[in-house]
Amino acid sequence: MKRIVFIYLFLELAVSATWAQPTQPLVWHFPITRPHTGILLGNGTQGLMVWGTTRQLNITVGRAGFWDHRGGNEFTAKTTYQDVKRLLQAGNYAGIKEAFAIPKTGDQGFGRPQQLGGGRLEITMPEGWQLRQGELDMSRGEITITLNDTSGRSELIRIGQSAHNELAWFTYPALFLQKGGRPGQTYFNSQYSKLVPAGEAVPDRLSAAGVKKPFVSETVDSFGLLMSQELPADSTLMIFWSDVGNQTLALTTSLQPPAAPRLKRLSVTPTDSQQTARFWRDYWTSVPKITLPDPALQEMVDYGLYKQACVSPPQGVAATLQGPFMEDYQIVPWSNDYHFNINVQMMYWPALATNRLSHFSPLWRMMRGWMPTLRRNGESFFGRKGALMLPHAVDDRCHVVGTFWTGTIDHACTAWMAQMAWQHYRYGLDQPDAHQVLQDMAWPLLVGAFEGYYAMLDEVPDSERGGKRFSLPISVSPEYGGDGPNAWGRDASFQLAALHRICRILPEAARLMGQPIDPRWADVARRLPLYTTVKGVFMPEQNRQNERIGLWAGKDLDGSHRHHSHLAGIYPFATLDYTDPAQRKIIDNSLTAWRFRGAGAWTGWCVPWASILLARTGESEAAVHWLHYWKDNFTNEGRGTLHNANNNGNSLMGAPDWTKEPRNREIMQLDGGFGALNAVLELLVQSRDDGIYVLPGLPRTWRDLSFDRIRTEGAFQVGATVQNGQLREIRVKSLAGGPLRLVHQLGDRYLVNGQPATGSLFEKNCQKGEEMVFRPL
Repeated sequence: MKRIVFIYLFLELAVSATWAQPTQPLVWHFPITRPHTGILLGNGTQGLMVWGTTRQLNITVGRAGFWDHRGGNEFTAKTTYQDVKRLLQAGNYAGIKEAFAIPKTGDQGFGRPQQLGGGRLEITMPEGWQLRQGELDMSRGEITITLNDTSGRSELIRIGQSAHNELAWFTYPALFLQKGGRPGQTYFNSQYSKLVPAGEAVPDRLSAAGVKKPFVSETVDSFGLLMSQELPADSTLMIFWSDVGNQTLALTTSLQPPAAPRLKRLSVTPTDSQQTARFWRDYWTSVPKITLPDPALQEMVDYGLYKQACVSPPQGVAATLQGPFMEDYQIVPWSNDYHFNINVQMMYWPALATNRLSHFSPLWRMMRGWMPTLRRNGESFFGRKGALMLPHAVDDRCHVVGTFWTGTIDHACTAWMAQMAWQHYRYGLDQPDAHQVLQDMAWPLLVGAFEGYYAMLDEVPDSERGGKRFSLPISVSPEYGGDGPNAWGRDASFQLAALHRICRILPEAARLMGQPIDPRWADVARRLPLYTTVKGVFMPEQNRQNERIGLWAGKDLDGSHRHHSHLAGIYPFATLDYTDPAQRKIIDNSLTAWRFRGAGAWTGWCVPWASILLARTGESEAAVHWLHYWKDNFTNEGRGTLHNANNNGNSLMGAPDWTKEPRNREIMQLDGGFGALNAVLELLVQSRDDGIYVLPGLPRTWRDLSFDRIRTEGAFQVGATVQNGQLREIRVKSLAGGPLRLVHQLGDRYLVNGQPATGSLFEKNCQKGEEMVFRPL
């Protein structure tokens, strides 16, 4: 079958983000007649990708949460941390592979849990009709398709989607009513419409996995198309497309009980459109207003904000790698699962600064249901009461996807989600659910992460300070070395940074929870190294050498690698202080060697992370460069965000083997787009331990820009204006009250609400609702 390349959006951009409901709508035009050009609508559960050719309009339909759960692996069933430690130290790699193998049950399905796509609705226009162009109104979440009839007259099809239900609607012109047909019969009837199940593209894969062939039928009572895909042990996916009258057709998706799925009659009510209009109005009035002088980065902001509403709204399913946007021509790569060694975190990073803390709700709701499993994992694996353990790749039931043992024991996944839950609390101090998030997500994850790490620690001689220090004898750096026998070592810098971040948070969290301060937290913080260093040459031809952060003891970054894990002390864990001259030297050395290794094996999601690392270390112009590089090399012509590079010569990830068919470059993942949005936000405002930094490194080419309503830790909203390359104003509003530490770039003397002030750091204990305007003298 011919492979179809999904492209989300071809761009003729006429866009200006606005503070409230846009007065000039966020509108993108795309020529629908261009092959494989399309655009998405989503509500976090139902995902639609709209694309077409001259006479055929296609809608690829996906439903988040359509899982075949067979083949899930409960990793604690056969091994413990002490067993893993013994096997690795003995060099028994065969024993490690056996310990993490999936138990054979006779019904493995795809060999691992797998999300599946839905199908494709194909609508063929009557002879002589032509699709001309499409328009996405991002302010309303609505698509308009322009087409010409046989006389050249323009007609419009409008496609909308409910923000809260698995329902989309299509309004069509009266000309589409067929003369002489049944009442309500249109050119969209079964003669012109067709539902194509995703399974038809991969019948051998489904058959081998024991999945029945999808069922497709035209309903009997009135025009409508029904598709259902049964699974051996999970819910059935149903897609229904029907004329509901009043020049409107509707499309629904639903997961039904496997025994007796039931079809409901369709209707589109005024309430559906009213609720949807309200959702989009409220969304755009809450997110930041950002106007940049860089069109490429402006696009990352505007489209990133739109996709955030489509992928992770509070009423949807917790976001996975591809969310609800699953291809209909292949089995979705990497199971479309939850990857917790950066990908899930990157999907949700922007929700903090963009005032969309409610978007965490589906994620926390899912993870609350996992808590018994996380505790059973942690206490069984580590042998310590209170420990939690979150493997790096799981399905929605927290069952391990695959046998990647290094990811399964990557305890920073637990720590990273603990930090994210803590950030949700800290950013949302004004929110009514803030204490609930602290109590049932951040606190148990923080304690559970620490207890797991504490069970792993050894005490070893401290050659620098004397006495004993703590050490992690068995640790991994995500995905480095794959799952091979040499993919581990002592004191991985990634794990050290994660544990230090947990130790910094725990005392404050304990005070808020009314819990005692555990002296082990300070002891670990004092006696555990911040990172592991390596020394030696990194540029042989110039004999360039230095001391730098290593992956683990004795392991240098010896090539380009997609996971910048050894630099996580810069970001996201922020345990290194770039303003400290002693730490700055080791950071600069590490970045120098990292840059030398290059981007040859980078993926789409890791380039925005690289940009953030540079923005956090004062290299804002390089940070901007890498975002342009990401857009040029890891997005397709429709602005779809890719895992593999979109061209030859820029990355080995996805590079074709010329002895075989070229590999699939169109592996879509959503994380890179959200990482890029967050990277732009980091260029504008950074929340650090020592304060809120506003425009910490203004790129020299950014002469005029403005932004407002960027949320920070402590529940502040920040805005600023730059004119002719000069910072003219900073605006701060305290949403919850409390201490403000603002690191500005206004010089040593400036005005605060018209009153003189001095010093590059402004400190004040604010009242709730207090607003401040900072201007240079």
